[in-house]
Amino acid sequence: MTLILDPDDPAGWREASDHAGTAEDPLTAGLNPQQREAVEYRGQALLIVAGAGSGKTRVLTHRIASLIQSREAWPSQILAITFTNKAAAEMRERVEALLGEGASGMWISTFHSACVRILRREAESIGLSSTFTIYDSADTRTVLKRIIKELDADTMGFTPASAQAKISKLKNELADVESYARNANTNDPQEVMFLEIFRQYTRRLRDASALDFDDLIAETVYLFRAFPKVAALYQRRFRHILVDEYQDTNHAQYALIRELTRPVEKPIVDELDAHGVLVRGLVDRNGEIPGASLTVVGDSDQSIYAFRGADIRNIVEFERDFPGAKVVLLEQNYRSTQNILSAANAVISNNFDRKDKKLWTADGDGEKIVGYTGYTAHDEAQFVADEIEALHRAGVAYRDIAVFYRTNAQTRALEEIFVRSALPYRVVGGTKFYERAEIKDAMAYLIAVANPLDELALRRILNTPKRGIGPATETTIAQFAEQNELTFRQAMRHARELGLGPKVTGAITALADVLDEAAAMLVPSQAGIEAGTNEGAAKVSDVLVFLMERSGLLDALRTSRDPQDETRAENVEELVAQTRDFDRENPQATLVDFLTQVSLVAAADELDDASGTVSLMTLHTAKGLEYHAVFLTGLEEGLLPHQMSASEPGGPAEERRLFYVGITRARQRLYLSLAMSRAQFGEVAVAMPSRYLQEIPEELIDWKQSPGMATSRGGTQPRALNARRGGPGNASGGAWGTRGRDLERFSVTKSTAAKTEWANRVTGTVRDNGDLTLEPGDRIRHTDFGEGRVTQVTGEGTKRIAHVSFDTAGAKKLLIKIAPIEKLSAGS
Repeated sequence: MTLILDPDDPAGWREASDHAGTAEDPLTAGLNPQQREAVEYRGQALLIVAGAGSGKTRVLTHRIASLIQSREAWPSQILAITFTNKAAAEMRERVEALLGEGASGMWISTFHSACVRILRREAESIGLSSTFTIYDSADTRTVLKRIIKELDADTMGFTPASAQAKISKLKNELADVESYARNANTNDPQEVMFLEIFRQYTRRLRDASALDFDDLIAETVYLFRAFPKVAALYQRRFRHILVDEYQDTNHAQYALIRELTRPVEKPIVDELDAHGVLVRGLVDRNGEIPGASLTVVGDSDQSIYAFRGADIRNIVEFERDFPGAKVVLLEQNYRSTQNILSAANAVISNNFDRKDKKLWTADGDGEKIVGYTGYTAHDEAQFVADEIEALHRAGVAYRDIAVFYRTNAQTRALEEIFVRSALPYRVVGGTKFYERAEIKDAMAYLIAVANPLDELALRRILNTPKRGIGPATETTIAQFAEQNELTFRQAMRHARELGLGPKVTGAITALADVLDEAAAMLVPSQAGIEAGTNEGAAKVSDVLVFLMERSGLLDALRTSRDPQDETRAENVEELVAQTRDFDRENPQATLVDFLTQVSLVAAADELDDASGTVSLMTLHTAKGLEYHAVFLTGLEEGLLPHQMSASEPGGPAEERRLFYVGITRARQRLYLSLAMSRAQFGEVAVAMPSRYLQEIPEELIDWKQSPGMATSRGGTQPRALNARRGGPGNASGGAWGTRGRDLERFSVTKSTAAKTEWANRVTGTVRDNGDLTLEPGDRIRHTDFGEGRVTQVTGEGTKRIAHVSFDTAGAKKLLIKIAPIEKLSAGS
């Protein structure tokens, strides 16, 4: 029998049972044996390795409720930490549903919320006001922007975002400005400048009695380390600490947990007792208060945030950090079919340094995984759109379908085909392709060349990338234009008459010259002018490449220290690839034709549907979500694993975990797709299948036939799927390994039946159909799908949708406003 004392309410002692739950206990009823073990275990340290969909939140909440209901802990002795406010609220609601009023007094919160509560109480100890301000990311960037401007640090390539990212990384490693200064290379001007930015930023926060989000955790760790008596108050109070998503903890969060679970030594216990702090019932025979019981829940196979500072070692080395820790594996999955789980198990088993587990379900094998290889990204996107429509016709709501990809640049083809196919969609956690700032910047350059009168486009690019042309200079140009009855573009050519400094004058003149040169590239040859064609004019892609290189926009993104700018550069390169596709498919088209096509897609009305919208998102965004059907796209070398992964924290092993996370989001249906050619860095190249596809057992995937015959070996196999990656100098056999499996098994044209070649590959072409009206029975011709008959027309105005039965391509839905169609004859 154990006596438990509430440290915050010493009104009485209570008797605790020796066992948390019994077979009849409603808190353990319905749990599988491993879940029950995790709920009932009592010890200093417990690691619950919770596979995807294995009910970890249920286990965590039932464990908390069990501790309280059995009177082994008062609610105020429990600290449960998770990563998001949403997850914390859900956990709190679940515990309250199990215990009712008996749950009040618990701390269930995020790391940051818990630290704010502690710091508000103890602020004076670290020289802060208890009313300190908390700066969010935008506040931090504002402060850094001022500092960088005052120091002229932007001339050395510093941006608020890049400085913020580096300061955040240091703080998450518990490095402050003084510790950084001790190891800084004072011979490196960049490092000296960063040190000064960091020093001034730290000083300004302190002067304002403010902390940023990273400070909240770091300052709490410093507080506990510098003031052991303060730490002892919280070590005494929290007797049970539970941490969710432990694989995502960074060094600072790990250090906080270590501080909270340290025992309170006898001298401090005696001092607490002398000051009237109740310690009776908490001390052991040595007069110490033992460290709190620690329960962590996580899955090293789902650790995908190394780039944010998450340290997978925290969970992998848990048993070393906490000797004698109990480990419980939750392997029964309540989300996915066995075929999906078997694929996930097979893939992740190729990662080393992990706690081996095999997810399984009692719900049966389910449908086979569907694989598909397209020619291009548009071909792949059309497959995805067609399969989504088939699922929707079978009764699956759009909201229960998701499309995942590795990089944001991949949305361009998907969005174009979805718009054309009248599929309602939303980009989760991101911005639609043509709404991204860097794409708007690049398009503004093209617009400024095509239409010199467009002042809005000119103003957008005037100081993008930064040329030292500020708002005052912009106003001066506008006033000069108005006074002299010139256009804004003409005023730029007269920059030397504006009375500005030589540096700014040179920047304006250089930009005007670049735009004039680009405009000259678009002038057809004399023969073309006489024939009324575009012959002799530069291609749209050549003009865009010229503008991006001469303006310095792409270089500015590539050389930026802001980690987000790498993604922005990829998006601009995707736009270059789009212009190359456009040039290839429309040899005589002009820049205005391209701008028209883009504006049609960008301005297409968002469709809504009673069953919601299809979700498009990156694999990182998909963590923690689940859908009836999941499409994993772009499964190619260079995309997954991403080409940058070799130099990033985690490397290909983390990319494999990302693939694993994507697979395990699917409940019933999983689709894996890739393209045989894809644009990389603005160039279209043959794409190789991802090495991770090789790791999925052959019998789990049903590869669908790819239309057409882009093949080798006598026209029987797709080239991209035949290529062997091994070779001299590649001891590992290349990306595919040397397991002796022929890549022919990935072929989607293995059928020995006669093959019929598609009339057209999917191109992504759109057309302004103006007032085209269609009725059921009308015959139409589509650029990609050939001829077909309209079976139904739905929607109103610009959202009218034609349901068409094509002679060879089957049933499709088309947004009439922009579909590349022409009406052949009216229905009878």
